[in-house]
Amino acid sequence: MLMVLVNAALYHHTMRRKIGTEPDYLSGSFDSALVKIIRLRPYFSLILLAAPLSAQVSLDQLEQHQVAASKVEYQGKQAVRLDPRPNAPNGESYAVLKGERFHNGTIEASLAGKPGANAAPDARGFIGIAFRLQGNRYEYIYLRPTNGRADDQIRRNHSTQYGAHPDYDFDRLRRDSPEKYESYVDLQPGVWTRYKIVIDGTKARLYVNGAEQPCLIVNDLKLGDSQGGIALWVGPGTEGYFSDLKITP
Repeated sequence: MLMVLVNAALYHHTMRRKIGTEPDYLSGSFDSALVKIIRLRPYFSLILLAAPLSAQVSLDQLEQHQVAASKVEYQGKQAVRLDPRPNAPNGESYAVLKGERFHNGTIEASLAGKPGANAAPDARGFIGIAFRLQGNRYEYIYLRPTNGRADDQIRRNHSTQYGAHPDYDFDRLRRDSPEKYESYVDLQPGVWTRYKIVIDGTKARLYVNGAEQPCLIVNDLKLGDSQGGIALWVGPGTEGYFSDLKITP
């Protein structure tokens, strides 16, 4: 089913995209719940809404860096699975969304991360989203799912994390500004978690599982008020799943 809407007012509205279950009739590739806006003239927009076709998802829109990506079904959802390459350096395992350029807005996704079969004992199922990616530099906010219900308050306090690669990893930020860039939130390894980050200038907010209030607040993004790409991100030893991705500028 294809629905076409033309509306002059939409010229000033934001474009919403969801990747994973609907076809892109313009490019021939298949994305999930994809919404395309075509500019026809300064005051009109053409919107193409495609019906779900989850069985025809392609991974062609992902540029893989030190990860293996596959399309799978996980806990009732069509998902992209990411596994870091063996011995990949920390911060180097991610899959970039081709053609995306992000400045301010909202990024939402369903995430499920857990330590892989051969993960080291300190693996936490690290999983999140990298944004404003430029070359090998990016900002990122990620989860440590095994910390969410750990029987150790310090570990629980480290359930979420902000960082900026390559200069501001968790270790440096924890030394320079203890507790400022991480926080507690209830998480479970391998369970779908609703993840939302809101980016505005040099500020970022993380919301988990539909909460009205953020569980992590960052007021000084280390790369400044920049722009760049978006990537699905996993840390060492993670078996990570991504679904229901939506980007709202």
